[in-house]
Amino acid sequence: MRLPQEIITAKRDGAKLAAADIRQMVAGLTDGGISEGQAAAFAMAIFFSGMDAEERVAMTLAMRDSGTVLDWSDLPGPALDKHSTGGVGDTVSLPLAAAVAACGGHVPMISGRGLGHTGGTLDKLDAVPGYLTQPGLELFRKVVREAGCAIIGQTADLAPADRRLYAIRDVTGTVETIPLLTSSILSKKLAAGLHGLAMDVKFGSGAFLPPLEKARELAAALVSVANGAGLPTTALLTDMDEPLASAAGNGLEVAYALDHLTGRRREPRFHEVTVALAAQMLLLGKLAATIEEATAKIEATFASGAAAERFARMVVALGGPADLLERPQAHLAAAPLVRPVLPERAGIVTKIDTRAVGLAVVALGGGRTRPQDAIDHAVGIVELAGIGDSVGPDRPLGIVHARDEAGFSAAQARLRAAYRLGDVPVERGPLIIPVTEASQP
Repeated sequence: MRLPQEIITAKRDGAKLAAADIRQMVAGLTDGGISEGQAAAFAMAIFFSGMDAEERVAMTLAMRDSGTVLDWSDLPGPALDKHSTGGVGDTVSLPLAAAVAACGGHVPMISGRGLGHTGGTLDKLDAVPGYLTQPGLELFRKVVREAGCAIIGQTADLAPADRRLYAIRDVTGTVETIPLLTSSILSKKLAAGLHGLAMDVKFGSGAFLPPLEKARELAAALVSVANGAGLPTTALLTDMDEPLASAAGNGLEVAYALDHLTGRRREPRFHEVTVALAAQMLLLGKLAATIEEATAKIEATFASGAAAERFARMVVALGGPADLLERPQAHLAAAPLVRPVLPERAGIVTKIDTRAVGLAVVALGGGRTRPQDAIDHAVGIVELAGIGDSVGPDRPLGIVHARDEAGFSAAQARLRAAYRLGDVPVERGPLIIPVTEASQP
């Protein structure tokens, strides 16, 4: 066993760390054996010197093993999940989990809260009265088995080393390094005991890593490390140069997802990404032999109402209202001020700063600027215009749901600044770019 400072120095100088060294550092993160300063120095050494494929796998496995590792081998079907790197209007997890469950998969989805301009699945579900986002493990297992899906928050005993290292990375400028991103994301998914994982890696103005090549690099690293750690994984790159849905804001996105599940409204872009990721999950779980078969099965769950039924079953089992899908307006909080934001001139939307749209929601109170901040689940923006849409006096940039006049004014200014208008129609780029297929063990 080496001293922590020796391991830090070796990585600082570009050396490859042995798996034993990595396990020692992760154990110190978990039990307090290494100090805050040493943890920060370790993260910075990795930031500048990187990690090769073997080191990334070792780091991910060590962080997985820092706490409880769930076992779903008693399920009658595969345990499958999807993870998104985050965006605006990305509430895909809600209809996706239910659709996969309706096809015979089991989705024990452990989700996070919002970060920066991106919304968190857990914050959205907190908008549902009574819904338990932090159930005990026994209830979590029961709901996954009986409803086929359960979307909850990370428990204290899953990958605790990641929780400590992430907090340190967040305040030391070392978040955006691919070795630590991959180990952070995948350690939690491996601890969840999955049999297959579909990754949704965002690129574009609203993504965590906007450049396409950076997103491609992260996606390839996630697939490589996950498969190297024994978790069959695929990845899709999806466009976040505009909000994925026309709604952004916690309760408003839940209402949007409910409309999608029930068929009251299904927007093509959101539906395409949802179906594509769900189909990947069916392939990983061997619930379909081809992508065409998997796609048809997912589409059928939406058309028949089977996905809606699974979602309703999950909500009730976790304490939510039985008539949420039929009467969302009776349960989701409503903002007192609802008003359109008109553009300063008529034109065609040619470009959107999607990150700025997300920050407009944060300015309304729908996100956090500090971890301890409370979230207003009623606020947000709906009917967001997309690239290529004509806007003007009869078509707003979006409709703001605000708590007060000050909130509306702040959101209006941010929303207008986020949109660029022209007079000539533009073509959208590709919505989905496949990365690679999982190796099949």
